Amino acid sequence: MVSTTAVEAVPTEAKRVAVAVIAGLIAPILDTTIVTIAFDELTRELGSTVDTVQWTSTAYLLALAVAVPLAGWAATRYGSRRAWQVGVAAFLIGSVLCAAAWNVQALIAFRVLQGFGAGLLFPLMTSILVAASGGRALGRLVAMVSLPTALGPILGPVIGGLILHWLNWHWLFLVNVPVCVMALVLSSRIPDDRRAHAPALDWTGLLLLAPGLAVFLLGLSNAHAGIVRTDVLVPLAIGAVLLAVFAIRSVCARGETLLDVGVLAVRNVAASSIGLFFFGLATFGAMLALPLYFQQVRGESVLGAALILIPQGVGALASRSLAGRFTDTIGARWVAVSGFAVVAVATIPFAVADDATSTVWLGVALLVRGLGLGMLLSPVMASAFVGLPNAYRHDASMTTRTFQQLGGSVGTAMVAVVITAGVSATAGFHGAFWWTTVLTAVGGVLSLLLPGREARTL
Repeated sequence: MVSTTAVEAVPTEAKRVAVAVIAGLIAPILDTTIVTIAFDELTRELGSTVDTVQWTSTAYLLALAVAVPLAGWAATRYGSRRAWQVGVAAFLIGSVLCAAAWNVQALIAFRVLQGFGAGLLFPLMTSILVAASGGRALGRLVAMVSLPTALGPILGPVIGGLILHWLNWHWLFLVNVPVCVMALVLSSRIPDDRRAHAPALDWTGLLLLAPGLAVFLLGLSNAHAGIVRTDVLVPLAIGAVLLAVFAIRSVCARGETLLDVGVLAVRNVAASSIGLFFFGLATFGAMLALPLYFQQVRGESVLGAALILIPQGVGALASRSLAGRFTDTIGARWVAVSGFAVVAVATIPFAVADDATSTVWLGVALLVRGLGLGMLLSPVMASAFVGLPNAYRHDASMTTRTFQQLGGSVGTAMVAVVITAGVSATAGFHGAFWWTTVLTAVGGVLSLLLPGREARTL
């Protein structure tokens, strides 16, 4: 057990690994915001419809969901380094193929390969850091690797807008190539932690969990046009049943399964999973609503809306290092509670704004909101590994990542439904921001379950 009563230095080797992890995460995180802003351009250039082009995002997320359960097994079987390299390589190849796509169907198919690569990378991030650092200064390490997450909302829409203004949509994917090549070069820093006797793949578990997650997320993604619909309720029901069967089988199984859901019996893992669910909800729901609000209600262009959103990313970038330090010194609980409270309060101005509300005032609210978001990821994610045996780190990583993804999907679906149901565009957005505010506040209350100062050991 390593005490963290004093502020510990981040191990040098852990810093080197963190840089390699950052390099691998840049392209997948930026790619999400870059592609989303290009839907209108892709619709015109590929001669398709918005509903069809939307599948370039949906297919990516579904493939990501399928890959997440495989990440822990692949790292155990072949080592974290090789699993990471496969994820980066898949994303690289997928990006090249997306740039060469000749129609929307080909683009959707190649986005699946991109999503699969990203699905291997995200859940491995924290488990790699835990192994490299021995659990020391984990809050600051998570803050370091959250750099792409902070920069994504700043650079993604701007880069996408500039590319579409000066080049063409193919470059939206080619921009990933040099980043992925750099990530592959740096991946040699990641520890090779292969087991001598790794378990075989749990095919039954995979055939329950991966389709269960994918179908459940598909139902959520279809909810933008309303909840009481066959294409929403049927996938949600099928996905819930598959996930329930997987969970029951995992608890009752005598041998190793694809994912040990028993890790949720550990309070810190359960609290972290709940916190990341609400973090995903607060982040991704607003990520959909805010650009649309500035374009549809306040009449901004795509690039104009992207520029207005920069203060939120700047705020997240400014507070993340401080949040990591506080997490390592005073524990996760009050850092996370404060972050959720700041985000909730800073979302209220958008719920009450009218035509006379100054854009400068909304920009200040975005800056404050970003400060709150930057305070959240380090404490909520790092707390899952406080006192956790090393054997459970892959299960904890996959579990917490899955909850974060589910929260993001629920948040996006909720915002889309509320906006669509509004009697006017303004009323719809006001309702979406109020819902986001309330649920973010709920996340803050539930963050009281996170470990506090008395549990700052690993």
